[in-house]
Amino acid sequence: MLTQTIAQYSATDFASEVRAGLTMPGQKELPSKYLYDEVGSALFEVICALPEYGLARAGARLLRLHAEQIVSRLPLPVAVAELGSGTGKKTRWILEALARRQRTTYFPIDISPTALAQSEKELGQIDFVSVVGFERPYLDGLLAAAARRHPGEHLLVLFLGSTIGNFDRLAGEEFLREVRRILQPGDALLLATDLEKPLTQLIPAYDDPIGVTAAFNLNLLARINRELDGDFNLANFRHEVRWDTQERRIEMHLHSTCRQTATIQKAGITVHLAEGETIWTESSHKYQTEEVVEMAGRTGYRCVAQWVDVEWPFAQSLFLAEMQGA
Repeated sequence: MLTQTIAQYSATDFASEVRAGLTMPGQKELPSKYLYDEVGSALFEVICALPEYGLARAGARLLRLHAEQIVSRLPLPVAVAELGSGTGKKTRWILEALARRQRTTYFPIDISPTALAQSEKELGQIDFVSVVGFERPYLDGLLAAAARRHPGEHLLVLFLGSTIGNFDRLAGEEFLREVRRILQPGDALLLATDLEKPLTQLIPAYDDPIGVTAAFNLNLLARINRELDGDFNLANFRHEVRWDTQERRIEMHLHSTCRQTATIQKAGITVHLAEGETIWTESSHKYQTEEVVEMAGRTGYRCVAQWVDVEWPFAQSLFLAEMQGA
C-alpha cells in the first residue's frame, strides 16, 4: 500500500474567481467547488447521512450491489482516477472488486486537502491498492493521473455523486469531451447522474429541516471571510432553494435579507447587495436515463451499461471511450 498526495492549489485562483463571480452584471455567482473546504467537506458528510438526502445512499447502494458487474466489463489491467473524490467511501466497492483481480493504483483528485486525507485514510489500507492523491482541479488532476499509467494499462475514471449535474447541460457535455480528449480508446468513465423525481422528494434534500445544508451554503461566505479577508455578516443571509422547471435543476442561493455592503480585501472588491438579491452558489441538474445514453454518444463514448436505483431514482452509467471520429 502506497499513499501519497500531490498538491497544486492557489489561493490566487480563489480570489480571482470570487472577484469575477461577485462583480458579474445581474445575477451574482460563486463557484460551487469552493463550498468544499475543511468545514464544508465535513458538513457535506453530515448532509449525506440525512434522511432527506437520498442521493448519496442511492449512489453507494448501486456501487455496493453492482461493483462486480462494473469491474467485469473493464479491460484489465486498469488504474482508477476519481474526479472530486471527497472522502472516497463510495469508491471502496469498486477498488475492492478490482483488488480481487489485480494490483490497482487509485488516483483521488480533489481540491480539498481534508477530503484527500480522509480518502487516503479510508482506502489506503485495502490490500493490493496504492493511493496517489492529487490536490488539483478535475482536468489537471486527470492529466497527471493519465501520465502515470503504465504501458498497456487502461484508465477507469469515476465521476460519482452526480457532480455532472453541477454543470449547465451544454457545459457538462463539453466537460465530458475534455475528459475524453485525455483518455485513450478502451478507457472507461463511470458517470453518476441524479434522475428526475417529484419536488416533494427533491426540495427537502437541499433544504433539510435541521439546517445542515443551510450551514454548508453559508460556510462559503465564512470561507471568503477566513481566507480572503472578507467581512460578510452571515446573519444577513439565508439559504434559499429553487427549482427551475425549464432547465430541470435545483439551484442553491444565498439570499440577502437587507441592503448591505461587504469588502473582500484579497479579492480587491467591495460587494453591494440589495435586499432580496441573491448569490447563486450551486446548481444540480436532473436527468432522464435515455438522456444520459444519448449524451455518451455525443461526447465520444458508448454507454455499455446502466444501473438505476428505484428507491431514489439515480443512475450509474458505464461509458467506454470510442475511437476519435468513430
